[in-house]
Amino acid sequence: MTAYDHKQTMLKGSITALITPMTADGAVDYEALGKLIDWQIESGTHALVAVGTTGESATLSMKEHGDVIEFFVKRVAGRVPVIAGTGANNTAEAIELTAHAKAVGADFALLVVPYYNKPTQEGIYQHYKAVAEAVDMPQILYNVPGRTVVDMSEETVARLADIPNIVAIKDATGNLERGKSLIERVGDRLVVLSGDDPTALELVKLGAKGNISVTSNIAPNAMSQIFSLALAGKFDEADLINEGICHLHKDLFCESSPQPVKYALHKMDKIDTGIRLPLVWLSKSSQVIIDNALQKANLI
Repeated sequence: MTAYDHKQTMLKGSITALITPMTADGAVDYEALGKLIDWQIESGTHALVAVGTTGESATLSMKEHGDVIEFFVKRVAGRVPVIAGTGANNTAEAIELTAHAKAVGADFALLVVPYYNKPTQEGIYQHYKAVAEAVDMPQILYNVPGRTVVDMSEETVARLADIPNIVAIKDATGNLERGKSLIERVGDRLVVLSGDDPTALELVKLGAKGNISVTSNIAPNAMSQIFSLALAGKFDEADLINEGICHLHKDLFCESSPQPVKYALHKMDKIDTGIRLPLVWLSKSSQVIIDNALQKANLI
């Protein structure tokens, strides 16, 4: 077993793509972040993502991005794996962020498909290959065409699976047929993780190893139970718990994420009201949706 094989076994269960809490004036709130990290781990979350899409990676400066990853690593202190969001639409920048994540001790790097540039499949392949060759740490592909516009093909994933330190893929397409095909095609080489809360449990039933989640920001205990049970083959029990919170998977996307989940955590007295433009605080009409969702899930 190689070092990368060992790392792959760490990627499973409920993985929270944690928000980056901010004060009302938009500064990173490290005190609140530390408390969120501890709460997540105490609630059974299996791994944490620092500065992913949900962590507002797009509006943090390079220095803030690196500082937040370093804070995660120190606060987690080895209790669960830390996955650092280090993707960018600039390959040199992605290499710089990934190198920093390795230097401060993150366990994995999570790299989104380059957005806005609209690279070809060959461009996507060369981007990931360049980062993997530049930084010797385990890396996770992240395909989310709803945000990046470009969709990484199965053929490109299969090519990238041959690179030793590319160890997993976060599939946020929400397409179960495609997810099933991906598992059949590369599941012997890559850990397949869902990145879509509404379909995640079904994808695990098809062979995925876990879920990188928005919902687990506010319901970490329930989500950790769901995916622990599912991985143990106890699908009926997992379904039962999921039924009690499955409305959250939809309601937390009533506006652009992480606007709804930040409001929810504020309503739960976990964070202040900070969020960065061009994202804005949740509208009054959507606040009603989230208030009702939280009450239905017994979270307030």
